[in-house]
Amino acid sequence: MATRAKPKAPLLPLEIARTGPDAIAPPSTRRRVLGWVTVGAFLVLGWAAFFLAPQDDVQGAPQRIFYIHVPSAWIGFLAFFVVFVASLRFLRTRDLRLDALAVSSAEIGLLFTTGVLVTGPLWARPIWGVFWSWDPRLTSFLVLWLIYLSYLAMRQYVPDPMRRARFSAVLGIVGFADVPVVYLSVRWWRALHPDQVVFVSGGPRMPTEMVVALVIGIAAFTLFYLYLLTVRLRVRRLRDALEEEA
Repeated sequence: MATRAKPKAPLLPLEIARTGPDAIAPPSTRRRVLGWVTVGAFLVLGWAAFFLAPQDDVQGAPQRIFYIHVPSAWIGFLAFFVVFVASLRFLRTRDLRLDALAVSSAEIGLLFTTGVLVTGPLWARPIWGVFWSWDPRLTSFLVLWLIYLSYLAMRQYVPDPMRRARFSAVLGIVGFADVPVVYLSVRWWRALHPDQVVFVSGGPRMPTEMVVALVIGIAAFTLFYLYLLTVRLRVRRLRDALEEEA
């Protein structure tokens, strides 16, 4: 008479710590491929920024920060747009998976926008003579960064998951209103930041090689964002599994 196999007992937190997180959520092959493609894209970006794109006649070598600074800003906007959309859908469905997507994207968006606030002054110092000025774009971008920093901070003080998700969704939706303000600030007010040089009538106001390097930078940072988002969502699943087993 055949014996029935005993069901496998769930891993306890200590066992998970010993065997590693892959015991409950094996890493995806697609995630690994995405990671390697991202590394390759950044290598191509390095070549394009330093060898393909010519040196700017006016700003010189510091202008090459452009190929990191601008893609970081655009991907920060993308991340906050994902927060905006996921928050809207959460308020309609009350699906906590959408809240997980929103907060994960907010964390990554804050990372990218922090990069903007670091690279911006490094570029501004040799060009403007100061690390920081209360330029309309700088000021509105700092406000955007503070909004999403507050978004993440607020979540630490609301213990109930559903209530926390509702409050976060509202703030994520309202906070996104500052994104178009940042983008249009150089058109609405006098600013040290130059006006648009890529998306303008008549074509980009820069050499083709610079445009190509910028496009490669945006592609590389987009891949990096997607990779970080998949990793962050996996980390949240691991944490939830640990909490359920505890």
